[in-house]
Amino acid sequence: MGFQVQNPFYGRRKDELQVDASRFTEIVVEQSNPTLPAEWAEQSGVQLTWPHTGTDWAPMLDEVCACFTQIAKQIARHEKLLVVTPEPQKVMMQLNNARVMMRNVRFMRCDTNDTWARDHGAITLTDAQGPQLLDFCFNGWGNKFAAEKDNAVTRQAVDLGFLQGKYISHLDFVLEGGSIESDGEGTLLTTSACLLNPNRNPQYNKADIEEYLKVALHVNRILWLDFGYLSGDDTDSHIDTLARFCTPDTIAYVKCENMEDEHFEGLAKMEAQLQSFRKADGKPYRLVPLPMADEVVFEGERLPATYANFLILNQQVLYPTYNQPENDQKALMALQAVFPDREVIGIDCRALIKQHGSLHCVTMQYPKNVII
Repeated sequence: MGFQVQNPFYGRRKDELQVDASRFTEIVVEQSNPTLPAEWAEQSGVQLTWPHTGTDWAPMLDEVCACFTQIAKQIARHEKLLVVTPEPQKVMMQLNNARVMMRNVRFMRCDTNDTWARDHGAITLTDAQGPQLLDFCFNGWGNKFAAEKDNAVTRQAVDLGFLQGKYISHLDFVLEGGSIESDGEGTLLTTSACLLNPNRNPQYNKADIEEYLKVALHVNRILWLDFGYLSGDDTDSHIDTLARFCTPDTIAYVKCENMEDEHFEGLAKMEAQLQSFRKADGKPYRLVPLPMADEVVFEGERLPATYANFLILNQQVLYPTYNQPENDQKALMALQAVFPDREVIGIDCRALIKQHGSLHCVTMQYPKNVII
């Protein structure tokens, strides 16, 4: 939550942005063959941007920090963890007390507006010449909330050496990591409700955005989901709340079976559209349904509880739970079947959804050689 802010990039002429796109074309020439890796590709580590009293978590800081600590503990078992915080000593004590594997933790002192690392973290391409760290504009999900400090985190992380790779600014284009899914083979999955929303890049139409993303992210095609939403979602339907690539030919998605639920019709249409999608070779995707969480209400508002907001790590999959034993177990079984070689671990994320996000939203993974 927060006060409204204006995007300093709004008002740019379309021809100015097209000039920027030509610069990205030059990048393609000088690099060998950059790839937008899938989340299951080898990782160096994960970023968490920690809650503090200057964020909207202040009234429930202990509760949410306990959740963050559990996420941090699991990540640091096998990977590097980059903690972005204005209070590194305080967070270090919290993690030490929880017996987190501290040799894998890096602390970056930095002031922040909020904690949604998925949306203000760098989107990383991999290349034979090294990682490319793409810094897109984060405008608080369409100028809903203040984001100027979060929008500066990636540049600082690169300048300070916490993220290794070639920094490439895309700050004239609004894009959040939670709004895109990559299969690692040139296909991007996203939602029209988010990427085509005029509160992001009003200068662009759908064809413009598609061309921009293909050039900037080095993808060949984009699959647009036109249906599905979650009540209480501030992001305008991020893809990571609805449907996720698990392998190049597998998509896990939220399925609502309760005809009385307000989401039933929209998610049924989403399912039908997913069934119509084809891989690059023309074959249909393997679709894996995840349960729709039972209604969770806080302060009179339904919250966007979703099991699609899981995080794939090198040896684990962390997924959100909501103290709903039957649904939590169904989600576990579905994800374990999709990820048989990874340990699937539930994290109680009831604290996170009180601010309308979940586990994947507060994390950003980085490919190998980025966090050292």
